[in-house]
Amino acid sequence: MRADSSHNTPEAASDASTVAASAVLPRPPSAPPRTYVLSVLVPIYNERRSLLDLLARVRAVEVPKEIVLVDDGSTDGTVELMREQIEGRFPDVRVFYHDKNRGKGAAIRTAIGEATGDFLVVQDADLEYDPREYFRLLEPLLDGRADVVFGSRFLGGGAHRVCFFWHRVANAWLTTYSNMCTNLNLTDMEVCYKVFRREVVKSLTLRCDRFDFEPEVTAKVARWRNPETGQRCRIYEVPISYSGRDYSEGKKIGLKDAFAAAWAITKYKFVD
Repeated sequence: MRADSSHNTPEAASDASTVAASAVLPRPPSAPPRTYVLSVLVPIYNERRSLLDLLARVRAVEVPKEIVLVDDGSTDGTVELMREQIEGRFPDVRVFYHDKNRGKGAAIRTAIGEATGDFLVVQDADLEYDPREYFRLLEPLLDGRADVVFGSRFLGGGAHRVCFFWHRVANAWLTTYSNMCTNLNLTDMEVCYKVFRREVVKSLTLRCDRFDFEPEVTAKVARWRNPETGQRCRIYEVPISYSGRDYSEGKKIGLKDAFAAAWAITKYKFVD
C-alpha cells in the first residue's frame, strides 16, 4: 500500500511543530485582547486655547478608542466651548463636567469610572504630550508583557523642549524618593502618560484629588497583584517626547504640588 506523503511536507512539519510548541509553552499571565479599545482620559481645567487642537490630534491617531473628557470646573470659557463645539458632535467622544474645581486626580477618577476600554491612558488637555506616541506606549501591553506602561521624558526617545531647570531637579528627587518607597526603578514617576490594563486601574482605590495622583497611582500599582496568578504588576517604561509649557502658556503645577507629592509618596508607602 502506498504511504500518504502529505504528512512529510514542510507545511505539515510546520503545523506539527506549532501544535507541539503550543502544548509546551505556557500562555502569558495576562494575554491581551485580540481586538481592543483604548480609553483616552482627558482631565481639563481652563484649556480653552488648546482643547480643540488636542482633541483633533487624539482623534487623528488610528487606534480603536473612546475619548472621555472631564471638565474640572473651568472658568475661562472651556465649558461653553465643550457644550457648543464638542458635546454630542463626535461618536467617539463623551463629555462630563464637575460643577466646581476639584483637581486633576478627581477628574481622572471620574474618567476612570466612565471608561469602557481595554486599556486606559491619561492625556493632559494641553499640548505637552504627543498622542501619536500611543503606539509606542501600547506595544508592551498588546504583546502581553506589561500590565502598566509609563512614558519617560528622560530616556532620550524624542524631541524635548528646553524649559525649567528646577522642575527637572524636583522631578528627579520625587522620582528617586518614590522609587525608594516602591522598590521600582522608574526614571519619570511624574509623567502624564501612564497606560493601564483596565482590570488593574479599576481595581485600585484612588483618593488624591490633585497632582498627587501621580505618586499615589504609582505606589498602588507597585503593590498590585494579579488576582489569578499572584504575580506582581508588570510595569514598563518607554521613551516619549515632551513639549513643556511655561506659565505664560498655562502651566499649572507649582512648588506646593511638589510638597504634596512628597507627602503622598510617604503616606502611600504605609497606608491604603
